[in-house]
Amino acid sequence: MSKNPKILSIVLAGGEGTRLMPLTRDRAKPAVPFGGVFRLIDFPLSNLVNSGYRQIVVLTQYKSHSLDRHISQMWRFSPMLGSYVSPVPAQQRLGKHWYLGSADAIYQTINIIEDVQPDIVLILGADHVYRMDFEQMVQQHIDSGAEFTVAGIRQPAADAKQFGVIDVDPDHPNMIRSFQEKPDEPSVLPDDPTQILASMGNYVANTKSLFEALALDEKASDTKHDMGGDIAPYFASRGEAGVYDFNKNEVPGSNTKDHAYWRDVGTIKQFYDAHMDLIAYVPGFNLYNSQWPIYTNIGSLPPAKFVHSGQDRVGHATDSIVSPGVIVSGGEVHHSVLSPNVHIHSWAQVVDSILFNNVIVNRRARIYKAIIDKNVVLEENATVGIDTQHDIERGFTVTAEGITVVPKGTVVKD
Repeated sequence: MSKNPKILSIVLAGGEGTRLMPLTRDRAKPAVPFGGVFRLIDFPLSNLVNSGYRQIVVLTQYKSHSLDRHISQMWRFSPMLGSYVSPVPAQQRLGKHWYLGSADAIYQTINIIEDVQPDIVLILGADHVYRMDFEQMVQQHIDSGAEFTVAGIRQPAADAKQFGVIDVDPDHPNMIRSFQEKPDEPSVLPDDPTQILASMGNYVANTKSLFEALALDEKASDTKHDMGGDIAPYFASRGEAGVYDFNKNEVPGSNTKDHAYWRDVGTIKQFYDAHMDLIAYVPGFNLYNSQWPIYTNIGSLPPAKFVHSGQDRVGHATDSIVSPGVIVSGGEVHHSVLSPNVHIHSWAQVVDSILFNNVIVNRRARIYKAIIDKNVVLEENATVGIDTQHDIERGFTVTAEGITVVPKGTVVKD
């Protein structure tokens, strides 16, 4: 392989995101807003750009309109140096069916890879929150001689059913001995039996070997056509799969608190908890790292504004993220994330909550431990998260942890 291999990045953004309903009712999972001004897709794309990889294909499928629009409006490069972010819808190149799995998605777009003729293909998921310098992973992949490398992160063994589990070869610590997809009895780490090394869903592959593996998978009968469930075990069985320990990844501007931070936000609880990480006194994930920025486009919005400071009402927010265009007019916000153009009116209260764009909270309305989707209006004296049974009766989602989710465009009455 050349000293400067040609690399194509593919972001798998076609997941349906059923566990994030109703946030994914009208949008693809990677298009779900996060952290006030971002969308989930902004995290892998920012990591790629910051790593110096700017030939990127985004594979979409379900409810992709808002995702395609966001990419076309935000992720545009000058074509002078051959840089691009190109959204590609499901192609049906192998028959009248959509993507059968992540491996099938790659196989159905082999023509795009062949047009680019890369030496290496970098394959990423589109719905995790993290910072990562992929150049370091690619360099280890090259140095190790592996044909396929999986990024791994330590996770509790109790959560093994959620992940692909990596069993590292003790004689060759950068190589995988076996790869177990969502096992009942996972291989635990030798130095800590309460933890596993889980796949992050990020892969580096030599193009020729990847094509061969995908062609075999396409013809197999006992396959789910999945990168983690089928392709990674294939390379592991041949002794050709490497592992990259995410804990080794050094990102400029990171600190001991957010070093190697990675969160799967596939459920409402995980999504909510990741937001709470953002607003901690010392944030688990630091959005303010200017040396490795997360890019997005928030448009031409005015600064946030706080009004009223009388004896009976004070417009204020504490321990919160407040985005541009927000107006807190005599209301109270605590430990919450407010997205652009949220309006909080007099004597209203928002606590332990996440509000998406254009939410209006009218006078004396109250929100506790909730996620409020875009364009929701709470009428005067309306409540969310106060009476669980009432929320359920109104058709709102309430998780076992007591997080209430209000779908997009709802008018919440008193």
